[in-house]
Amino acid sequence: MSPLPDNWNTMTPDEKLDARIKNWISTEDKAFETPEAAKKYKERAQRYADVVRLKQPDRIPCTLSAGDYVAHYAGLTQGEMFYDYDKAAQAIIKFHEDFDLDYGSSSNFMPGKVFERFGYKLYRIPGASLSPTQSFQFVEGEYMQADEYDALITNPEGFLMRTYIPRVMGAMAGWNMMPNMLSATELPFVTFMSINFSIPPMQETLKTLSDVSQAISEWLAASGQVSAFTRGKLGLPATMGGFTKAPFDYLGDSLRGTRGIMMDLFRLPQKVLDAVERITPLAIEMGVNASNSSGNPFIMLPLHKGADGFISNKDFKKFYWPSLKNTLTGLIEEGVVPFLFVEGGYNQRLDTIANSGLPTGKTIWLFDKTDMAEAKKKIGGWAAIGGNIPVSLFKAGTTEEMSDYVKKLIDTCGPGGGFWLSPGAVLDQSKNENVHTYLKVGKEYGTY
Repeated sequence: MSPLPDNWNTMTPDEKLDARIKNWISTEDKAFETPEAAKKYKERAQRYADVVRLKQPDRIPCTLSAGDYVAHYAGLTQGEMFYDYDKAAQAIIKFHEDFDLDYGSSSNFMPGKVFERFGYKLYRIPGASLSPTQSFQFVEGEYMQADEYDALITNPEGFLMRTYIPRVMGAMAGWNMMPNMLSATELPFVTFMSINFSIPPMQETLKTLSDVSQAISEWLAASGQVSAFTRGKLGLPATMGGFTKAPFDYLGDSLRGTRGIMMDLFRLPQKVLDAVERITPLAIEMGVNASNSSGNPFIMLPLHKGADGFISNKDFKKFYWPSLKNTLTGLIEEGVVPFLFVEGGYNQRLDTIANSGLPTGKTIWLFDKTDMAEAKKKIGGWAAIGGNIPVSLFKAGTTEEMSDYVKKLIDTCGPGGGFWLSPGAVLDQSKNENVHTYLKVGKEYGTY
């Protein structure tokens, strides 16, 4: 991306947002095969930016997060999408070439060789610990123990580096010997700091990092082929520049696990609150850094354990929402647009969100199973909304049912702008004709 302006630290959040969106829309410093591709890119990017700012563009944008469907459409296995980067890149190119998309679509194209070299234990990978024809799977566990809250709260990054990462990445065991960074502040200290890097387990970990740098370069080369085609030839903008998460989800998903975090709400409630407060600055930093690196202002936050049915409204208001709101506020202050992927239903949470005082035109909410009429009424006046088309409809529905659902959703949420079309979740399986129908009807019926 273009470097941040020299006066960035004195700019207001509105000025920072304007700068990020202007940079994203601009065709300068971006490679295009033809002037027509550049023109289409700019038109599509502007249309999406208008929706974010609650304006009414010429028509409603259509997005699609394709997941495993890209592999199925191309006749590949999920394992090939993780390990055969050239085949995976060609599958993604074919998908974008054959469907009339508005924006670049994500897929489950991931660097399996990197995960394998790290010895990553949080997921089971197709083509490695799983059959090549299976989707990747999360491995639930208590990778942080209940008696380790104080260590996390006292020094979150130190705990993650020296304790957590060696547990979830077997080849990174040497990082439990990482010296304190204050060791770099005095000449005599550096001598003792350097000794740690000579110890065999640390040497093995450093070798792992060297191997990973080579492995990720191979994946990045294939990713570059995809970008050159989707943006450079077709003029498709990317609508996501990276990730972060709700602080409670960092803690509950991948550190304590579902069982652990639910027990902690009763046994260690103050520790949970202290922990999510300490994680919040790191969550903000992760999102801001991703936006800075990608040049894309839209940073996705997949929401997990705040969904209806996971915790009560009382616990949502106490444990989940405050730190999430603070994370959103921190991102917004840096001109980043939080893109909240609201998994499951949030019907019981809409009033809390609606009364949160978040600024107008600064967030995007993709709803999975939430009542969209209620979302439009309670949130649509100050935030862009989309989603809700069931992924089951893509697989099991008819083209007529797809057409009817899309039209009804547009009639419900389209008036006044601030709405875009999207499935409610990642699309792993579908009838091809239903994807074509979704895109066609969305573009033709969704005009203003």
